Amino acid sequence: MTDEPVNSGRGRVFVVGSINRDFVLKVNKRPAPGETVTDATLSLYDGGKGANQSAAAARLGADVAFLGRVGDDDIGEPLVAALEEKGVDVSLVERVAGVASGVAFITLTPDGENAITVAPGANRSLMLRDMDAAGERIRASDVLVAQMEVPVEAVERAAEVAAAGGVRVILNLAPPREIPSSLLEKLDPLVVNEHEAAFLLGGEVEGDRAVRAAASDLLALGPRSIVITLGADGAFVADGETVAHLPAPEVEVVDTTGAGDAFVGALSARIAAGDTLENAVSYAVRAGAAAVQDEGAQGALPTPEMIEKL
Repeated sequence: MTDEPVNSGRGRVFVVGSINRDFVLKVNKRPAPGETVTDATLSLYDGGKGANQSAAAARLGADVAFLGRVGDDDIGEPLVAALEEKGVDVSLVERVAGVASGVAFITLTPDGENAITVAPGANRSLMLRDMDAAGERIRASDVLVAQMEVPVEAVERAAEVAAAGGVRVILNLAPPREIPSSLLEKLDPLVVNEHEAAFLLGGEVEGDRAVRAAASDLLALGPRSIVITLGADGAFVADGETVAHLPAPEVEVVDTTGAGDAFVGALSARIAAGDTLENAVSYAVRAGAAAVQDEGAQGALPTPEMIEKL
């Protein structure tokens, strides 16, 4: 199996999603209910699943346009400027009057694991009409990428516009939310982790046998292909013909925040460039591994050179 894309040109990726300011608190342990933990250190990073995935795809060579919303506060403008500096087209990002920009509060422990609470703010302001207004740009793309930190209705409409124009739709069901079968049937692939897969299927998904069964069950819901991310164990991919486990390289974990977004960004960049799903997932697994070796969702964006070393 080769990791070289079929088409080495710049694929066109259109991302509909969230953009946040991340407040990261490093703690020795997370507080129990009613407990106060002191001696935490605070760091600020650019974040939001949509913005993270856009930045990762752009860093890895894709031509990326991002559709999102920020508030009319002091937080939003720097987030948009930072995304533009990373090579993302932000001409479709607008400020929403009277609404706060999205923020995320992340508690990070020494083992690199995180717990995240999000106040979505302006991210919830995306409307159906915004997807229709961006229709020409969506249809001109190779891949549409969406997540679930924006209204489900907006994601559905974006997928409808993309599918009608022959554009491939990738949905990262994070955080997990109920979605209609009409949306599931447009996905190629649906990207979930084990918890998100369990949410859709209504049961636990843990261990190799359960993951294989879950992939088959998820395909039965309608998506053309499935990717189940497994953290340090890599990812599982299935499309009705191919069923494969792509392992991840062993790396020193510093911060897992944004690893899944780096994965999706890399996956979309490679698919947009013409790669096969299996090869794109193999590349994305290494992108996720590269991302956990530094702090911050966008501060740890992998480069092609970093991925090549893994």
